[in-house]
Amino acid sequence: MSLGPRLELRQGQGLVITPQLQQAIKLLQLSNIELEAFVEAELERNPLLQRDAEPEAEQDAPKVDRAEAAADEMPDAAATADMDGGHEELSPGERDSGEGGEAADGGGAIDWSRAGKGGSFESEDDFEGRLSKEKTLSEHLHDQLAVAGLSEAERGVAAVLIDAVDEGGYLRADLDEIGERLGCGMPFVEGVLSVLHGFEPTGVMARDVRECLSLQLREKDRLDPAMDALLANLDLLARRDMAGLKKLCGVDDEDLRDMISELRALTPRPGAAFGGEPAHPVSPDVYVREGPGGLWHVELNTDTLPRVLVDQRYHARVSGGARTEADKAFLSDCMATASWLVRSLDQRARTILKVASEIVRQQDGFLAYGVQHLRPLNLKTVADAIGMHESTVSRVTSNKYIATPRGLFELKFFFTASIASSSGGEAHSAESVRHRIRQLIETERDETQVHSDDTIVDILKEAGVDIARRTVAKYREAMRIPSSVERRRALRAAV
Repeated sequence: MSLGPRLELRQGQGLVITPQLQQAIKLLQLSNIELEAFVEAELERNPLLQRDAEPEAEQDAPKVDRAEAAADEMPDAAATADMDGGHEELSPGERDSGEGGEAADGGGAIDWSRAGKGGSFESEDDFEGRLSKEKTLSEHLHDQLAVAGLSEAERGVAAVLIDAVDEGGYLRADLDEIGERLGCGMPFVEGVLSVLHGFEPTGVMARDVRECLSLQLREKDRLDPAMDALLANLDLLARRDMAGLKKLCGVDDEDLRDMISELRALTPRPGAAFGGEPAHPVSPDVYVREGPGGLWHVELNTDTLPRVLVDQRYHARVSGGARTEADKAFLSDCMATASWLVRSLDQRARTILKVASEIVRQQDGFLAYGVQHLRPLNLKTVADAIGMHESTVSRVTSNKYIATPRGLFELKFFFTASIASSSGGEAHSAESVRHRIRQLIETERDETQVHSDDTIVDILKEAGVDIARRTVAKYREAMRIPSSVERRRALRAAV
């Protein structure tokens, strides 16, 4: 057999991600603020794009046409979805329509809202920038929430509380208002907040400076009555009224100096150590309102969807004067980019509406009765229901907000953990699985009965819970339960 270079032809199949497909993927995960920013840049860059500032009643004006939208049967209107319990009635959003309208159909109205044109994408993947980006305080708190071992209702309340934390780490929210809005009551919210007070950095989620410092002193086991009295009279400390402080705290000069030194060693702004992001007003991408007969009407917020058109008239005028091949290539590229952008942004709007509608259908119990009725929900469930890939649903729900009768929420708020059933039945909620793990460990009476994580996995699988060993370990650690080795050693020492 001889060795040497040679040429061969082979046929094969492969997935090629074109630049336009990459841009379409990025387009899905942009927030409405990023969307608006890039629209302005594209209007400056592409002479064939024009902002649609005309009233809808003047859409038949001849000077500007929709860029090839009719050829691809892409609608200019996105329909709202009506949901009654588990039933979803989507309006005929697949048909081509140039303007909004209304339709009546027995049980409830089908609303239409004009889907605007606009969009944005980056020319380069900012992977390196994302890697070097400093984690924000909100991200740090949400990471801890993911392993805190809370129930689905508690996680929902905790997410709302975390979103109300300012850059200094202080909670800026009315607990009464949150309890009423989420339908769970003030005591329930306070219970969740007490758990959040155990998150790092110590002192985070406090409502004032006194509570922030108290949390830090309690962790150091230094919150005695004298120190508590000092914290209750920080105004006297600011005025340097040492005589008044000594009397109130019941200490002498040396003790007071030590106490003040301890206070100075604490951190009054625990969130300052984390990366911050510029504060932007949040505008909802989707609205949900309750209609007659228990229907939930879902519609796009068209104010966040800038409309962009292709100026066909201007293209016809300048293309006739193009002399060189470079000029013709430039105009052709501008036309192709503008036409694709208009179509893709219309598809983006309809995709957001479709995903949001399914989320509302799945979580209608929360909308009607409050956070206690949040259901286990993951990306796959939504993706399978609407015939999309999980990654698409993930991108759509990133940085997108929905305005509901219970407040403004990020779409990711509605995704809660669940554990699959090994027998193919209904999934188990993560909280119920954690409760089973806790019960199994509480039955251990001596070192011979201690269950390892692998043993717990086998017991749960026999009960129909399909769970991995690392998940059991994660839940156990979140509940602050020692490992089997440590539990066995403790039981042996107690004998």
